[in-house]
Amino acid sequence: MISPSVADSILERLSVSSLSGFAFREAAMAELAALPGYNWSGIYRLEGSVLHLDAFVGEPTEHTEIPVGRGVCGTAVAERANQVISDVREISNYLACSTTTRSEIVVLIFDAAGDIWGQIDIDGHTVGAFDESDERSLAEVARLIATRLE
Repeated sequence: MISPSVADSILERLSVSSLSGFAFREAAMAELAALPGYNWSGIYRLEGSVLHLDAFVGEPTEHTEIPVGRGVCGTAVAERANQVISDVREISNYLACSTTTRSEIVVLIFDAAGDIWGQIDIDGHTVGAFDESDERSLAEVARLIATRLE
């Protein structure tokens, strides 16, 4: 759970960064990966009806492409809604990237036209690792990423 002061610090560091595009997304994921309980931090970008792995920090995953509607990531796009999953073992269509993942949060990234460009995907190793404060903070990071997509 992200405290407001930590979230503000991350947003400040990212705001003053001169990076853009993929390099900016990498920097954003590195900031998030440094948070306690954020055991895998990544971005998937939407191309047609498939999400493609973009910048990430953590163990490599075999899920480099995810169809819309499949798993937590695909469900977020299909429902056009962020997903905060307390215990991934309770999700019937969950795509296990790691046997140690217990929680997941997915926050959508919208482009200037209001279309889904992609998403931030965070995995945690404890049940209930994420809450509304994480969703709010990640939504701010997603808005900042959207301004530097290039």
